Amino acid sequence: MNQLVIRNAQVVNEGRRFNADLVVAGGRIERIATEGIGDVSAAQEVDAAGRLLLPGAIDDQVHFREPGLTHKEDIAHATAAAAAGGVTSFMEMPNTVPNTLTQALLEEKYALAAASSLVNYSFYMGVANNNLDEVLRTDPRRVCGLKAFLGSSTGNMLVDDPDTLSKLFGKAHMIMAIHAEDEATIRANTAAAVARWGEAIPLEEHPRIRSAEACYISSSNAVALAKEHGTRLHVLHISTARELELFSPGPLEGKRITAEACVHHLWFSDADYAGKGALIKWNPAVKTADDRAAIRQAVIDGRIDVVATDHAPHTLEEKAQPYAKCPSGGPLVQHSVVAMLELARQGVFTVEQVVEKLCHAPARMFDIPDRGFIREGHCADLVLVDPNAPWTVSREGLFSKCGWSPFEGQVFHNRVLRTWVNGRSVYADGRVDRSVRGERLRFDR
Repeated sequence: MNQLVIRNAQVVNEGRRFNADLVVAGGRIERIATEGIGDVSAAQEVDAAGRLLLPGAIDDQVHFREPGLTHKEDIAHATAAAAAGGVTSFMEMPNTVPNTLTQALLEEKYALAAASSLVNYSFYMGVANNNLDEVLRTDPRRVCGLKAFLGSSTGNMLVDDPDTLSKLFGKAHMIMAIHAEDEATIRANTAAAVARWGEAIPLEEHPRIRSAEACYISSSNAVALAKEHGTRLHVLHISTARELELFSPGPLEGKRITAEACVHHLWFSDADYAGKGALIKWNPAVKTADDRAAIRQAVIDGRIDVVATDHAPHTLEEKAQPYAKCPSGGPLVQHSVVAMLELARQGVFTVEQVVEKLCHAPARMFDIPDRGFIREGHCADLVLVDPNAPWTVSREGLFSKCGWSPFEGQVFHNRVLRTWVNGRSVYADGRVDRSVRGERLRFDR
């Protein structure tokens, strides 16, 4: 008996919208029928009339805080939020406690995910000033990439030794993702802010402390190193217009240097600090409306290749601290798909562009086989969305352990109704099936 039949869906895939029925069996899409499939025996049948059927989103940058920081978040809560938001695969960062700087610690994180992740998973191998031998042991077929912090952030994994950087860029044997902010510039700006404000630095100073100049200096240096060594470089969370000159427009295929934008830099601007305060304090900082407009345009023209969340929760108590002690980051994985679809509704993007940047492009960039697309034979990572179902974000509907969202009070017009991971229903009509387990992502490299 076939496990699942989805009828009358408006499929959005590879730049097209078309009506189709889908048959899912054995965790994969067995058949896509634009003329209908007739009578089919199925364990579950879903009428998707009037709804969009999208590939599951693949988030290439999250911080799920396990191990060591589980008072903020953990894999079980974070992946419930991901499933509720239509994210079916994630790639998680190494600044947990302990930092993921050895192959043994990396495999321990995979074991944690195997036990508790509701969606598919991978973890970056972390880079430090003194672990290059461990980094080079990473298997590119089983691990999404390497991660280097070229500016300090939560976890203090700063890589600032010139010799280490030169060797890293020269020997990196797989995609290397970087956090690019110039530490010397940030320290100088911080000292100036302290001299002026003392301990009472206003939140609005954040984009001037972690400035556009700090971002550009670091990003441009990294791109120059990558060009010198032929490194496969991926620059995360672009936050400024100026940085965009470092990247090429057009299709992803063939690029050695790529860039990511995050939902918060596409949605918020520095005008929002007055109302949101520390809830939108991220590193790199949310900057001007002009920066936001430029990043949106870069999503359209291809200088930005993928869109992710940088989901990085902290508790409200931590966020309530004064500026210098308040950590950067916030929960976003539950709302990335609907926020991007809301921008499409506003005319910023098309729905097809949203699917390209959230689903197709990450699969292509990281060489993930059989995911990120709605194709026969592919894994059935699917999301059903009602495009005409207004709802307001409230704490009662949140799954992240931290219990808050920067989108509280926001009205979204698209609602995620159902999410399937490998053909299994993990989220349906407001409820998560916590018995579902995702799979370890593999990579065709």
